[in-house]
Amino acid sequence: MTSRALFGFALFLGFLVIIDLYAWKGISTALGNSSVLTRRWVRWVYWAESIGMFALLVWVSISIQELRANRNYSFVFSLAALFMLFLLPKLVVVIFHGMEDVLQGLRWLWCRMAPGGGAEESDKISRLRFVSQVGLALAAIPFGAVLYGITKGRRNFHVQREIITSSKLPKSFNGLRIVQISDMHLGSFPVSSDIVQRGIDLINEQDPDLILFTGDLVNDYSEEAEPWLDALKGLNARLGKYSILGNHDYSDYASWPDAGAKRANLERLKGHHRTLGFRLMLDEHLSIEKDGEQFTMIGVQNWGSRFQQYGDLKKAVAGSDKSQFRLLMSHDPSHWEAQVWEERIDLTLSGHTHGAQFGITIAGQTYSPAQWIYKHWAGLYEHDGMNLYVNRGFGFIGFPGRVGMPPEITVIELNCA
Repeated sequence: MTSRALFGFALFLGFLVIIDLYAWKGISTALGNSSVLTRRWVRWVYWAESIGMFALLVWVSISIQELRANRNYSFVFSLAALFMLFLLPKLVVVIFHGMEDVLQGLRWLWCRMAPGGGAEESDKISRLRFVSQVGLALAAIPFGAVLYGITKGRRNFHVQREIITSSKLPKSFNGLRIVQISDMHLGSFPVSSDIVQRGIDLINEQDPDLILFTGDLVNDYSEEAEPWLDALKGLNARLGKYSILGNHDYSDYASWPDAGAKRANLERLKGHHRTLGFRLMLDEHLSIEKDGEQFTMIGVQNWGSRFQQYGDLKKAVAGSDKSQFRLLMSHDPSHWEAQVWEERIDLTLSGHTHGAQFGITIAGQTYSPAQWIYKHWAGLYEHDGMNLYVNRGFGFIGFPGRVGMPPEITVIELNCA
């Protein structure tokens, strides 16, 4: 670790120590009326957890190069989840105890300055302990949410059904059932996990005519997919399986000894798509045929307003029949407004956002941090007769769970107008 990195890490640890100390002050205030035995047990548990987390952070900083070399995303993401599990509740306590301290200071100042008030009276002000008690109670919410996300939330696939109607769709394709999956991030799953197989079984239960995968098979390395190849071969679709690459598939976020090693990794990943029976589409189009009729399938490489712009949409659509129904797979939904509108493509399927893996639904409306970043971040959108569907993702990255934003298998039924 360089001296600059070491200094940054020391500052980070110092910041965490301040949070821990102030959070403990808030907890002590909230438990002020509890028995001595209760406060003693809480103190032991709190500081044992805090010291354990600090020791874990130091170990991770020392072992970071080894962890990178092992490419064990599942383990690293589990450590991140553990960190979030205990840090977020402390932040809630800090916020509410801070509010209490501010209110306490204002009350003290008022008693000092108000007519008839004096130093002796102001010194007798009792604490507004209930504010810290509210904070302590509410701290259970992020703790429970993170715990649910990493145990149940990432396992509970949601099948989202949509019907899209077009006058350009040939009659032979009326009722065509498309299953879209996206963002598998296979390296994020422990090898022992049954989640991937659960998803595969659920996809096959939808009896798809087409399976379309809209990118990010892995986090960085082609080898991440290899434990799952045999299982993923079991995906079945009557009219075929098609796929594209996502921003993570190019391995731009990993360190490579040279450009050749990076290219070899990508070529190996492309081979995995072939092994799985997927036709990987790289800035091209082809016809999907049935009973002598057809529509156009288009697939582009990743193109995003904030991420890599490898895709060439002009090349992909060149020579395609605009009078036919055209379906585009493009990983990043920001591509839709930036370029796809101009090409008048009937239906675009994207992923990429994961719905931020966090969401809350109020009165039937779902809110997510993803909407602060992306205009089109999840679900179905329409513009001037064109449709975009953004899949919320199969897997996860960074935080190894999902809270209020379940992994999604999308079933799209195409109907003739």
